[in-house]
Formats: sequence, structure tokens, C-alpha cells
Amino acid sequence: METFGVSRTVLREALRTLTSKGLIESRPRVGTRVRRKPAWNLLDADLLDWYSRVAEPMAFALKLQEMREMIEPYAAALAAASHTDDTFRALAAAHAAMVAARNVDEWVRADLEFHLSVLTACSNELLIPLGTLIERTLEAQLRLNAKRADVFNASLAEHTAVFDAIRERNAAAARAAMASLLGVTRGRIEG
Repeated sequence: METFGVSRTVLREALRTLTSKGLIESRPRVGTRVRRKPAWNLLDADLLDWYSRVAEPMAFALKLQEMREMIEPYAAALAAASHTDDTFRALAAAHAAMVAARNVDEWVRADLEFHLSVLTACSNELLIPLGTLIERTLEAQLRLNAKRADVFNASLAEHTAVFDAIRERNAAAARAAMASLLGVTRGRIEG
């Protein structure tokens, strides 16, 4: 409190926040201690963002990629089967922005919106928040991948295959196309 010039109320609130994120635990007669990493709530957007800044970059990128590979192909299949006119319009706008992108920044914004739109179009309210959760770290990964490619929009054909399959309501093709797209992404990460 003395070092940062804060009140007891502010300190208690900070400790409550860190406790809710799984970073610390407080016990009577023991005190406040930092918890081991397996106890951290890495499904907290702030904590995930903080962790991504200090984790070994390649290891973190591969962990995020593994998560995407588990979720996004299935989400694309669901989006093909259950998108609404509104969610498809958002996906179409993101795809059009990818086609129109003229630089890395425009591409990354459109690419991020494309993947978030797929999650929204899947119409599963439990999957949609995952996009918000990983948005900041995914954006960083997409930017790195765009810079590693020969040209920033090198994966446009793979994104278009996902888009076309969702538009045609072909769940199997959407799943396969997203898996293929993520395979290209993995290749850039590992390459």
C-alpha cells in the first residue's frame, strides 16, 4: 500500500481480482501465496494476454494453434449447418475485406474478423465467447503468420474454401477446409 500509494480497499480489490484469475490464494494464518501455473485460469482474457507476453513465443503459438485445431474445424461445420442470414452477412463482409486487403494491417483485421465470424455463425453460445477470449492473442498470431508468408494474403484461397463451404451449407467440406487452412497456419508457425 505504501509503495503504490493505494488504500486498503484498492489492495483488497486487486487481491480479489488476482484470486479470481487463479494467480494467488489467501488463507488465514498462512497468508497470500502465488499459485502454481496449473491453477491459473488461462481461460481469462486478461490472464491469457499477460501470459502470451511472457511465455516462450513458439511454445505459446503452438498451444494456441492446438486449441484452434480442436475448435475451429468443428465450428466451421456448425456454421455451415446453422448460420443465419445475419451471421452469414458478417462472414461475407469479413471475407470481402480479406479479398480487398492491400496491406498486412488490413489483412490481419479482416482475417481476425473472419475467424470470429465463423465462431458466431456456428450459433453455439458456448463457443462464441472463445473468440473474444483469444481475440488479442489470435490477432498477434495472425499478424506473425501474415509476415512469415511470401505475401500477406497467401492463405486467401484456403479462407475462400472455408467461406464457400459455409455458404453452400456443406458441413463436411467446411470442416475439411478449415482443417486444411489451419494446417497451412501450423506450417508457418513451425517453419
